[in-house]
Amino acid sequence: MSGLMLAMLTSMISTSVVGTALPTIVGELGGQDQYSWVASATMLTMTVSTPLWGKLSDLFGRKLLFQTALGLFVAASLVAGLSQNMGQLIAARAVQGLGVGGLSALAQVILGDIVSPRERGRYSGYMGAVFGISTVAGPLLGGFLVDTDWLGWRWCFYVVVPFALVSFIVIQKVLKLPKIRRSTSIDIWGATTITASASALMLLLTLGGVEFEWNSLWTYFLAALSLLMLALAVLSERTARNPILPPRLFRNRTFVLTGLASLFVGMAMFGAMIYLPQYLQIVKGLSPTESGLMTLPMVVALFLAGVISGKIVTQTGRWKIFPVVGLLVVAVGLFLLSRLHVDSSEWLIGFDVAVLGTGLGLSMQMLILAAQNGSEPRDMASTTSGVSFFRSLGGAVGVAAFGAILTNRLKDEMADMIRAAHISLPGGSNVKLGSPSAIQQLPAPIKNIVLEAFTRGLETVFMVGVPIALLGFVATIFLKELPLRGSSTPPPAPNPLSKDDLVLAGLLLELIAQRIERTNGQPSALLTAVAKMAPPDDRPERERARSVAQNVLRPTSRALIAQAAPPQKDLVSGGISQ
Repeated sequence: MSGLMLAMLTSMISTSVVGTALPTIVGELGGQDQYSWVASATMLTMTVSTPLWGKLSDLFGRKLLFQTALGLFVAASLVAGLSQNMGQLIAARAVQGLGVGGLSALAQVILGDIVSPRERGRYSGYMGAVFGISTVAGPLLGGFLVDTDWLGWRWCFYVVVPFALVSFIVIQKVLKLPKIRRSTSIDIWGATTITASASALMLLLTLGGVEFEWNSLWTYFLAALSLLMLALAVLSERTARNPILPPRLFRNRTFVLTGLASLFVGMAMFGAMIYLPQYLQIVKGLSPTESGLMTLPMVVALFLAGVISGKIVTQTGRWKIFPVVGLLVVAVGLFLLSRLHVDSSEWLIGFDVAVLGTGLGLSMQMLILAAQNGSEPRDMASTTSGVSFFRSLGGAVGVAAFGAILTNRLKDEMADMIRAAHISLPGGSNVKLGSPSAIQQLPAPIKNIVLEAFTRGLETVFMVGVPIALLGFVATIFLKELPLRGSSTPPPAPNPLSKDDLVLAGLLLELIAQRIERTNGQPSALLTAVAKMAPPDDRPERERARSVAQNVLRPTSRALIAQAAPPQKDLVSGGISQ
């Protein structure tokens, strides 16, 4: 857990540390119209690579792929810090997204391998706490670096390198996973078509309305390409021997609903986190450090909500209420943010972002927990990376779509207000916007117009996020609250069994498990009965029965015997538990 949380801290800081500095970076290198490109490049590659990391870890091992993602992340961070123009920065951020996708997906996959779903609620709370800490440290660190003359924004990329190197060393020394023999086939066509479909969609959302008109040949071409690649991806996954996203996952109601909810959470979360610093630095005139401090209420609320909800889930085994309430609170938080204006007080801003943080803390980790609990052990990596894929896709779509909305609304509002004020500019009504400090130095009439235009544009961005969060709320309502596997204590029975009865029941389950594992494939009523306990799929009856024996009967046997007599005091139960 120490290695996983350190790596998660590294990847999350890389996102949050840049968020505060982005207004300054794009102001110096490219201008406001390039803002969404810097964010979308990372989101795009993180999105399309997430399911690939999960599947590759099945083939080559979790630890090796996790360390590979760390190495890729370090190299891209160094190149990003050395960038001399927007093209180099965007390319480096794209490669950095590949590493972040691997770290975020594989941390959850490894957590699912080593912790039971019941206990995972508590550990998911710790992961949420790491997210909160990184969200605190990132903006503050980014603001400090930008405000420091002798360091500058380039150190926003360099500063994560030591964290990643320490994480690599800790993972190498501490993380011990069992070696499991797995299939060596790789779904090349699935990887290609999924990546192409997501990439075409992201290019359409990022470039549409900026580089070309929405009603243009490029729009129709990219939309058709995305749909075609999606159709080919479905065909490929249905025929592949070892698919990245097995089609049976989409017959799992829990996976589909948690994927949809994660999609909407990603759109709301990343859309708000990327564009909130613009409001704080441009509209409110705060420095990068001060805008980082203004995110503290959101992070504290996210931290507390994640940890407290995780502990409650571990104690009670009830989880559905948290994502349901969380998505509703996210919608309320976005609505409150849409009501902000130029004169809003800092206390009001702090309250609004705290509401948003509370909703995110209640929902994010619980959706992954629900998906993992509803999946079979063999699909743990595919399920986790699949849900992370949809959340990343939502974030990428949110950043691109919200960026297009803000850019178009900002341009139209500024043009209208400049004409209404009868102001004549040398370059026409299009004002070339630089860094936040440059905007604050504009002449008073122009500055007021820019600030009001930004306020109206961001109001639209946050308001669009409200129905998106409500769609996620609807998806969580239809989730079925499956009991969490790996209960720490068996549920109380109306008539408690004696210790001898518990041991007898445990030994009987162990005997059944051994009989199932030794079966030679001949027809057996016992084999058929046990196989029916597994979710219906395309596996042979013998394989399904063995899965039940390994993942249900034997853990239950150990729990019953341990309840009757702790392993250290009972030779028989100790032998079985070992």
